[in-house]
Amino acid sequence: MTNKYHVWITDDDKSIRWVIEKTLAKNNIATRSFASANALLKALKEDTPDALVSDIRMDGMDGLELLEKLQHSHPKLPIIIMTAHSDLDSAVSAFHGGAFEYIPKPFDIEEMLAIVMRACLHNEQQKNNKPKTNKELPAPPEIIGEAPAMQEVFRAIGRLARSHITVLINGQSGTGKELVAKALHRHSPRTKEPFIALNMAAIPKDLMESELFGHEKGAFTGANSRRIGRFEQANNGTLFLDEIGDMPAELQTRLLRVLADNEFYSVGAHTPTKVNVRIIAATHQNLEELVEQGLFREDLFHRLNVIRIHIPPLHDRTQDIPILMQHFLSLAAKELSTEIKILMPEAESYLCALPWPGNVRQLENTCRWLTVMATGREIHLADLPPELLAKKKSIQSAEKSINLGNNWESSLKYTIEEKIKRGEKNIAKQIIPLTERILIKSALMHTQGHRNEAANLLGYGRNTLTRKIKELAIE
Repeated sequence: MTNKYHVWITDDDKSIRWVIEKTLAKNNIATRSFASANALLKALKEDTPDALVSDIRMDGMDGLELLEKLQHSHPKLPIIIMTAHSDLDSAVSAFHGGAFEYIPKPFDIEEMLAIVMRACLHNEQQKNNKPKTNKELPAPPEIIGEAPAMQEVFRAIGRLARSHITVLINGQSGTGKELVAKALHRHSPRTKEPFIALNMAAIPKDLMESELFGHEKGAFTGANSRRIGRFEQANNGTLFLDEIGDMPAELQTRLLRVLADNEFYSVGAHTPTKVNVRIIAATHQNLEELVEQGLFREDLFHRLNVIRIHIPPLHDRTQDIPILMQHFLSLAAKELSTEIKILMPEAESYLCALPWPGNVRQLENTCRWLTVMATGREIHLADLPPELLAKKKSIQSAEKSINLGNNWESSLKYTIEEKIKRGEKNIAKQIIPLTERILIKSALMHTQGHRNEAANLLGYGRNTLTRKIKELAIE
């Protein structure tokens, strides 16, 4: 049988080399061993393996010095660093030097085999698919969303494009309320004027008045100079008041007067300041309930609630999760100057079934985590953050949605039933694109990106496959 992969091993301990050689040979991986880094470097002038396993502490040139040299001569070669001296400095130095993975001795041989296989697959992926450089990436859209609920948001922004009208944005934390507010400002006649944002929940109550309206010199202890507030900063532009439901009652009264009169008194002032400001407010709370409880002024609520835009939670727009992840993985790669990670179908299916209580913000943070922590270019189920994998037992829909063996129809039926129970809308528009996306990505992976072969596997015409790849934003 022909060996699919070739892996080289560098360690001055003959017994370690022997153990790794035997394990890899049993799994159809050819090996070549070296007792020193210098011997390895000499061999690399004539041939290159699919992956390299190297010890850190060796006589002569050590593993970290070898790693540094190989980053210049063979930057694409996946290098697995191992050492008996497992300490923080060694791990940090290895990853900082560009190591594919770091494994402490004594190691579990199955874990070593799994890491070697992933390194080889990573190397193969690099050869077969030339990723887009960050410079080739298209400019990201302001807000991403193909789900029907997000299309309603886009339509609302479009209708308000030429308006100065007050808007109230409602949605859970992390859904992107400030992004929508910025889009409303950017597409309004005030686009060239300031956009000022203020989170009411992040400011101590005794500082809110000064923060909003400013203060005069000597207005209170510590007021050594005049300071303009957010209203004055936003003059002729837009003031975004996030978490408006947390505004204290006395400040609600002052805000109501500003909305009515377009003027205010800064703290310690005797003459009013005239302003022309568009207000966009946002909250994750139910303001109607706060009004009923006497915690929010009814007249202020009606002043703010001229036009309301509801931002759906992420679990109500699951069809957007793959394109959002693709976007955030691209951004994270650009920020960290690394390659763009690729989400595998089983991981994508699992992530789409999670509830995402932190919404888009949680998804974005997950993508940053994966860009840093996932060892290979491909993101598999095992690469996901432990706290997300821990949900596997408690969230049956997520577990069953990736169980695509002989019971895939039951799994799909269960997922749909769960969505119906949660009262989700437009389920077909969620499930069908997601299913097609998984089908196409799986076929492309199997055919190593050859579209004609993938189209034949799926029963599509070449043009149909090309159109669907574009529509579903598949790379």
